[in-house]
Amino acid sequence: MSQIALPLHAGGAGPSRIVVGSANATALEACALAETWPFRTAVLAGPPRSGKSLIARWFAESGLGEAIDDADKIDETELFHRWNRAQESGTPLLIVRGTVPGGWQIGLPDLRSRLGAVLQLEIGAPDDAMLAELLAVHAEQRLLALGPDAVTYLVPRIERTHMGAEQVIAAIDRLSLERKAPPGPAIWRAALEAVLGPDEPRLL
Repeated sequence: MSQIALPLHAGGAGPSRIVVGSANATALEACALAETWPFRTAVLAGPPRSGKSLIARWFAESGLGEAIDDADKIDETELFHRWNRAQESGTPLLIVRGTVPGGWQIGLPDLRSRLGAVLQLEIGAPDDAMLAELLAVHAEQRLLALGPDAVTYLVPRIERTHMGAEQVIAAIDRLSLERKAPPGPAIWRAALEAVLGPDEPRLL
């Protein structure tokens, strides 16, 4: 499993790297070739907490082009103007859409037609190897001691999503602090129950 370091500014908060795996490798490879995009523009989509904002930050701070995060929350006229400015300057533009129920419904016809013609990138679901790395990274960010045994135990039992990995580590961290105990099997099981619910079937 590889990672991409973010060129963080001094004092920057948040994750310092992107975990690269089955879910996002294709999108990241495409971002590195932004000069070849149709209209030098791409739209990036993916499930919640899947690293879309991290990729946008890496794209912009690495000098690959400009990025617009949560583009579906921006006024459509403003977004259309930013598209035009990027076309005029020849600067690659990565447009990141959030997770909108029912999909992104663009009302402005000119904007809708333009974004429909650009490269569409999608982050998928992580495989076991990527889930293991996500668990390790989230634990490291919380300064949480989580060894290989914990990761091996958790991977087949958690929800198979980026958010699932983040939530179970948050639960382990909280329970460890509440119980004033290092995270062990009892806390791992309690965290799974807290995140998935007591009746959720899982491996014993």
